[in-house]
Order: sequence, then structure tokens, then C-alpha cells
Amino acid sequence: MKPTLLIPAAGMGSRYGGLKQMDGMGPSGETLMDYSVYDAIRAGFGKVVFIIRHDFEQEFKNIFNTKRFGGRIEVDYAFQSIENIPAGITTNPKRTKPWGAGHALLMAANLIHEPFAVINSDDFYGYESFKIISEHLHACDPVANEYCMAGFQLKNTLSETGGVSRAICNINKNHELATIYECHQIVKNNSEITGIDEADNNVFLHGNTIVSMNIWGFTPAFMQHSIELFYDFLSRNNMDLKAEFHIPYIVGELIGSGKATVHAYETTARWFGVTWPQDRDAVVESLKLKVLNGEYPENLWAV
Repeated sequence: MKPTLLIPAAGMGSRYGGLKQMDGMGPSGETLMDYSVYDAIRAGFGKVVFIIRHDFEQEFKNIFNTKRFGGRIEVDYAFQSIENIPAGITTNPKRTKPWGAGHALLMAANLIHEPFAVINSDDFYGYESFKIISEHLHACDPVANEYCMAGFQLKNTLSETGGVSRAICNINKNHELATIYECHQIVKNNSEITGIDEADNNVFLHGNTIVSMNIWGFTPAFMQHSIELFYDFLSRNNMDLKAEFHIPYIVGELIGSGKATVHAYETTARWFGVTWPQDRDAVVESLKLKVLNGEYPENLWAV
């Protein structure tokens, strides 16, 4: 059975100033998600599920439909809403922001019956990353709690235009993820890379530090674990206007409790993506260069 690619794409793009997941940046108007789907097909994925919001459903489907991909991969949709939470929990009525990528995954739970990968909608990962995840998912026991991740070197994931958030990973001698935590406002100043950890402490980071860029491989059992953790998360953060249920948080809880293991496959690939509006020009140039180098066709979906 071919694995599924799950793409949470319901983000509001507040820092970017718009729906960056639908911004055409490739030579023929391709979005970053187009390149991810293209690489996933080459790596052996059989289905893609987009998780979106109803308020831009038609606009999204006008772009990302089965015809766009030329029948190369099955396409389905799930919908994220801040109101879609466990019964009996009251949340802050002033909240308008979705509950994060971890919550988005749960919207697709009834569509997932096979091992699956999860990525961000606004990141470029490259074929190597999808191949790593696909090989693991094709070989894994579909009922086990043995997951995987592609780990990037921090120095290959920084933005030239502003601070970024990254999940810092500690990998053990068995090449498994031992701990993971979020670090924010990571920037490079001359030869130093600094950030702010979860306790609001300023920290210095090494360029070779392995980070998660939210490209994960899971089995369906991950969904049930996430449902249980989301209930606990909401019980503690239901009135918070900004709290988000992040995938690294879920993974960290499962590792810490011994309920799952995560195989960490390191890659030297260079990430790029759009966090800030100023990132767009660099992404456009990077994609153009990859086309010129023959890594991708000028029009991904030309027949």
C-alpha cells in the first residue's frame, strides 16, 4: 500500500500578509506545495490530502484539483475549524486562529488508513527528503508506533530576512529522536546563531544542530495518540488566544512516555521557504535555479 501525503494548509499567513500556500512562485506559477506533491509522487506516494478552511475552499480547489496533477495521484480534502474540538470544552470566544498543525491532522483522521507523511505547506524540502520518508513508510509495520523524521542541519534552514522557529532535536546513538523542543526567533549574526528557548532564555546554537522542519512519517496509530493529547492540551490552554497544538509537542510527549520511537534520518539538503514577505524573491530565484540545473521541469504538470 502506498503511503499518503498529508498537508496542513489552513494557515492564515499573518506574518506573510496573505495565503502563502497558494502563492505561485515557480516558473509556471507553481506553489511550494506543487513541488512537494511532485516529489512525493516520484518517491512513491499514492494520495495527497490537503487540510484547508471552508472560507477559501473554492479558491483552493480551483488550483489544487485532480486535473492539475494529471491523474498522477489521488486527491482529497479535510477541513480545519477552531470549533471542531472535543465536546465539553469551552474556548475563548475571541479566538480566531486555528489550533495548529497537530489539530489539523485530526481533521483528516477518517481519511487515513495507511502510513502517512506530514509536511508544511510553505516549505521546500526536495526529493531526497520525501524519498527518505517514503522508504521508511513502505518498510514499516503499519500498526506499530515506529515513526520517522527527516532531520536538517540548522545552518541549512535559516532565513536571511528574519527570525524563524525550529524544533531542536537531540538524536541518540541508535539514530532515534531522544528529545525535541521548540526554539524561536533564531537568527544568524556573523558567525553566531542565537534563539530563544521555551523558557524564554537566550541560547546559542550550533550550525550542525539537527532540527525538524516538520516532515514526518507516521502510522495511523499516531492519530489516536494525538486525539488524547489534544484533549489534555485544550484542558490547559482552552482560554489562550495564541496557543497552538504543534506536531513536535505530540512527538515529544510520545517519546517521553515511551509510547513511540522516531527514527531520525539526517539530510544535508538545504531548506527554503516563506516565513516573511521578503523571503519570496529568494524562493523564486531558488526554484528558477533548480529548473536551470535540470532538477525540475519548467512546468511541473505539463503533459
